[in-house]
Amino acid sequence: MRLVQLFLAGGWVMWPLLGCSLLAAGIIIERLVNLRSARFLPPGLTTRIETLVEAHAFSRALQACREQPGVYTNLVRTALEAGPAGRDAVRESIDAAGRREIPRVGRYLGALSTIVGVSPLLGLLGTVLGMVQVFGVVAAQGARQASSLSGGISVALLTTAFGLIIAIPSLVMYNVLNQRAEAIVLDIESRVLLLALRLFRPDGSPVIDGASLVAVAKPAPASPATAGA
Repeated sequence: MRLVQLFLAGGWVMWPLLGCSLLAAGIIIERLVNLRSARFLPPGLTTRIETLVEAHAFSRALQACREQPGVYTNLVRTALEAGPAGRDAVRESIDAAGRREIPRVGRYLGALSTIVGVSPLLGLLGTVLGMVQVFGVVAAQGARQASSLSGGISVALLTTAFGLIIAIPSLVMYNVLNQRAEAIVLDIESRVLLLALRLFRPDGSPVIDGASLVAVAKPAPASPATAGA
């Protein structure tokens, strides 16, 4: 009950702060669960694709990427599809695909960073509004009742305290999760670039043949019996 009373005494600013705290908690829990290397780089899948590329089974590697789309597989698929066009085409394709795919690793971290910055400001806003009310009372009634004045100031400072309570752990978790996301991104980039190098011979000519990917890129023609069905 004491916490509820403090919350209500803080005024309307406490409600946005409550929303920030719930949103921050939801983002942190979701990211702790889903922001894992094994989720973006499944060991079995990455090993299978790397083995197929090393064996020059490019069509099977492309098929595996299309069957299980994700950040890593989408980048590898882009490299495989651009392979016959040369190194420059592969580099440009990976860069373009990376701008689309990589932000998915750090999803929601931007919102968490915003909460870290907004929460103390909301708390400060509540304190300023509270102090305005306190000094309005002082101007109207004078400062003879010190106990009432100190009580009003303490209530005004509640929002700043709650804002910091939200921002400090959110900032810590943002840094932890951001470092985890950066490590995953670096791992994905290094694996994709290593596979891209294997698509070319030492002289720069492509190992991968565009004709071998046509069967994967286009569906097989329907048999006469199937077409008539």
